Amino acid sequence: MGMRVFVIVSMVLCLSSVARAIQGKAVFFAPPYVPSACFRNQDNGKMVAGVSDALWNNRGACGKRYRVKCIGGANQAPHPCKNGKSVVVKVVDYCKAGCQGIINLSQDAFSAIADPDAGIIQVEFHEV
Repeated sequence: MGMRVFVIVSMVLCLSSVARAIQGKAVFFAPPYVPSACFRNQDNGKMVAGVSDALWNNRGACGKRYRVKCIGGANQAPHPCKNGKSVVVKVVDYCKAGCQGIINLSQDAFSAIADPDAGIIQVEFHEV
């Protein structure tokens, strides 16, 4: 009986995390990754991102971590995604007005999930 409950609870948790996934466009920015709007000159590594107004929440997004996965192209680039790859990024910056994506990945993070030559991709992501 206990195992059944565990399996059912696990299934519900998995389905709820999928339901909370956000979809949008992602672009990238080249190093150096400091300074940043959230952490000034603190080095937060290479797997970082900036977010647009849709997620920024007056600095409320600072420090949040998102698992990001490429789900398709956003322009004419054929097959930009590295199938099945995802990356976890930490929000360290703000993607100012005119930002081409909801999330602006570091070049290192973008390259882990997609071909940088694509420039812009469709992504699915959720907070972890």
